[in-house]
Amino acid sequence: MESFLVLSLKPSRSLSGTLFAASSYHPISTPTTIATSNPNPYRYPNARRWGSFSQRHCRRDTFSHFDFDRRLRSQIWSSSSPSTVPKKGGNQTSGDENNKAEGSWIDLYLPIQAQPYAKLARLDKPIGTWLFAWPSLWSIALAASPGRLPDIMMLILFGFGALFTRGAACTINDLLDRDIDAKVERTKSRPLASGVLTPFQGISFLGFQLLLVLGTLLPLNKYSCVLGVSSWFLIFTYPLMKRLTDWPQAYLGLMINWGALIGWAAVKGSIDPTVVLPLYISAVCWTLVYDTIYAHQDKEDDLKVGVKSTALKLGDSTQKWITGFGIVCLSCLALSGYNAGIGWPYYAFLGVAFGQLAWQISTVDLSCPADCNRKFVSNKWFGAIMFIAILFGRLSS
Repeated sequence: MESFLVLSLKPSRSLSGTLFAASSYHPISTPTTIATSNPNPYRYPNARRWGSFSQRHCRRDTFSHFDFDRRLRSQIWSSSSPSTVPKKGGNQTSGDENNKAEGSWIDLYLPIQAQPYAKLARLDKPIGTWLFAWPSLWSIALAASPGRLPDIMMLILFGFGALFTRGAACTINDLLDRDIDAKVERTKSRPLASGVLTPFQGISFLGFQLLLVLGTLLPLNKYSCVLGVSSWFLIFTYPLMKRLTDWPQAYLGLMINWGALIGWAAVKGSIDPTVVLPLYISAVCWTLVYDTIYAHQDKEDDLKVGVKSTALKLGDSTQKWITGFGIVCLSCLALSGYNAGIGWPYYAFLGVAFGQLAWQISTVDLSCPADCNRKFVSNKWFGAIMFIAILFGRLSS
């Protein structure tokens, strides 16, 4: 009978140590005799005999616990473990935005300390950035000279501006709504609502985001820069509207589509009301369509916590109302293109956009949160269709 050494594997005691501390090998001379019929006398079959290092060994971590580690560990468990208790209807899923964040690129690639900030800015949910960006991209393309493509650098600059502005708007919203979000199934795992980030950390991050937004405005002409900064009033006050009015989605439309005004001004140096105002009104009505559909996901929770929305206001009449908003949206888009002297391909693609919007409104199941979310996300394609429409219409004009 042979005797050999068995070395004990000692786990680290804290999350921070497990994630960040480099493990090392330390021999322990505690012999134990074990009888075995295995011809390989080592606990790990692939191990080679190198004295007391014949098995793997980790040192005992001496790092202390930090509050941030505990909060982050709690967030990781809550976001990665789906709820086993479904809500009424049986087709709802738990967690923020139906737990789309689970297994996202943020969890896979970003350092663990940066993950809550990326989720606070909704970097893993690009649909909001698209909805911010499309009206400004429409406006830039519409302002291009006849027969010419829009300025590509201007499009890129406004794309980054939409990304940073959307992130800042989400941070402001979560700071003001963190108590409400904690009571809503879809939003309770957000970093501020769940306590992973403190309000001070959220405010500090907001300051950084606003500097990035300002950096995208400064290269523009003075008129556009002032127009862009003026939108901050709408951004800061929007989260309060759900407490004050039954039409917070209309106020969101005024805020999120402000880029339709800035885009034209950035190219032309001023605003042409006959082109820009119909474009802006169309985008506001578009927002009333998609965000009313989106609000139907939360209507039960909104009733419990006492916040307002067009979903609650319109109730069973929602489809009739959003049909009306869709008609106004498409009519104003046609008027804006006509006043801009755009070519016939614009109107052909406008018919395609009509079909996409009609599909949303006619097929949405407002009692099914999953279907509401699908229809909401599909609006990135409506925005893309309209951008292509303006692009080809301007090239042919």
